[in-house]
Amino acid sequence: MEHKRKTLPEHAEIERLGSDVTQLRDLLVAAQTEESDTAREQTKAEQDVDQVRKRAVRDQERLDSGAVSSPKDLENLQREIASLAKRQSDLEDVVLEVMERREGLQERVQELTGRLESVQAKAGESEERRSTVLQGIDAEGSTVVKEREIIAGSVPADLLKLYDKLRGQSGGVGAARLYQKRCEGCRLELNITELNEVRAAAADEVVRCENCRRILVRTPESGL
Repeated sequence: MEHKRKTLPEHAEIERLGSDVTQLRDLLVAAQTEESDTAREQTKAEQDVDQVRKRAVRDQERLDSGAVSSPKDLENLQREIASLAKRQSDLEDVVLEVMERREGLQERVQELTGRLESVQAKAGESEERRSTVLQGIDAEGSTVVKEREIIAGSVPADLLKLYDKLRGQSGGVGAARLYQKRCEGCRLELNITELNEVRAAAADEVVRCENCRRILVRTPESGL
């Protein structure tokens, strides 16, 4: 039963899904961090545009008010207004570029979030299946232990000791049926010499597989 518990396919599936969850979580954190950095970059770019726009408005108001009478000062003010207009246009292009990058990152975050939630759900389902299977194995194991205790009462102590030793060495299986000249423990067919030795053994004599060393259980279907 212990071997059965350790070799459940759900173990490998849960391990694989756990690895996927870790990888997706790392990717999501990286994408969220980049999106957050881009949001700050967008805020800074928008503030730059706003500062230039306000300055341009002030200059335009000065120009419209007629407060500047000197031709030279007037020329300088008009030149500055034109320069600010170009600067504002360039900065607005920067804002648009940053916004596009941020939208792409937001989509990436949304995609990774969905994938992570999906894998986490699958991992949860696998863990539930494993728990159910393990409960079944435990229940089966309790039944087997009780049956074994009953059978053990009629088995010689030395044979029971040998069986327990082999069971510990052979993945929880100390005895195997000999079926059609083949040991069902290691799945190997006995050669003619080994078969003759088994044939010659008394019915109550303990015979073992020469390949895996498990106790061989002889039946009418052993092929002897």
